[in-house]
This record gives sequence, structure tokens and C-alpha cells, in this order.
Amino acid sequence: MKQSVVAVILAAGRGLRMGGELPKQYLELEGRPILAHTLAAFDKASSIDALVIVSNDIEHVKERVLMPYPVSKPVFFVQGGEERQHSVWNAVQFIKECDIIVIHDGVRPLIAPEVIEKSVKAARLHGASAVGMPCKDTIKETDHRGFAVRTPDRSRLWEIHTPQTFKFSLFKSAHEQAARDGFLGTDDSSLVERLGHPVKLIEGGYYNIKITTREDLELAARLLRNRGEEN
Repeated sequence: MKQSVVAVILAAGRGLRMGGELPKQYLELEGRPILAHTLAAFDKASSIDALVIVSNDIEHVKERVLMPYPVSKPVFFVQGGEERQHSVWNAVQFIKECDIIVIHDGVRPLIAPEVIEKSVKAARLHGASAVGMPCKDTIKETDHRGFAVRTPDRSRLWEIHTPQTFKFSLFKSAHEQAARDGFLGTDDSSLVERLGHPVKLIEGGYYNIKITTREDLELAARLLRNRGEEN
């Protein structure tokens, strides 16, 4: 691919915690599928040149999301993998070459286009960035029996979201090293951290929730309505 900045939207999850037969990325949020909201945000972000959607049901995405809610930017499709990290690697292999790669969960539909822009700028400057927010609550580390053993300094703790954005060459190297080591990370930035490369953290706001449960869906609807009232 010749595009400078490519956004990879992960939409291969089955959403088992949500219940029901329909994967959560297709559930309706204020009149349209969750995934449609996510794609619209990236379509509005001027720095994004193309979208790569990772899915295990590509035809479903086309018919249920893109046909009724089209986007203006080029869209490509990649088959999902067994684990999230494998899905991302499938996208990396498909893209082959670009300047910046942006990884985002398809079920974070409230991401603001301006936050996407900030993440891209930070990745250009620092090589790697991740969107999140400072922790508001005290965090406890526990032992295997469920007893608290340590209280980390909250002032230095962040809750990490997506998008997570990287210089493509750095991110590809991180994936290749993880594959050699048999390492499976909990997020994309952890792979880059293993190379000793720092990741710049960007505040994305508390609206940028990941929809996992029915309660999350109801909260997202309220937040979306509030955002509309503010604009």
C-alpha cells in the first residue's frame, strides 16, 4: 500500500460477554451499528489515508455497515486471526509498507477525530503513542489468593485505550520479535515496549469507552447524546 497513514480497525471479535448471536460491533447504537460510528470518526480524521478492517465476516461488514453507512476513504479488508495480536499481524502483512499505522478497537465508537490526529502527530514525533487516561481509582496488586500485596503510585498509572499508533517499520519489527519469542501481549504498545522503545501517552478523554457489556452500550448511547447536545 502507498498510503502514508493507515488505520487498522479491529472488528473480528465475537463479543461473547454481550450475549446473543450478533457480534457486538454490529449492535445498534443510536440508530446505526457500533462499527459504523467508529469508521465515521476515522473517516473524519484528515491524517488518515486509508482504512483496513479486520473481520471474520467481511461480507457482513460490507452489507450491514458500509453499504448503509459508506465512508469516503479507501477501505480494505483482512481476515481476523485466532488472537487479537494475530489479527493485527495479518493487517501488518497486508499493508506491507506505510509511514504510520494506527490500531483501533472497532467497539470504541466514541473516539474523537481530534484525538486520532494527536495520536498520529505523537507517533511521527516519538515513534509510538497510545491513547488513554490517568487512573482515577486506587489500583491494588494481588497475589494468587486474591489478597492485596501492593498499592502502586496512582499518579503514575494510566488506563490504556486505543488508538495506538506507530511508525510502521518499528511496529513491524516489534511484531516479528514477539513472534520469535512466542510473546502474546495484552495490547499493541507492549510489543514495542519490549524493544526498549518508549511509548508516548495521549489523553483521549473518558468518552472513549470500549463496549463490552449491555451496560457499556447504554452508557455509550447517553454519552453520544450528550456529545450531540454539546455541539
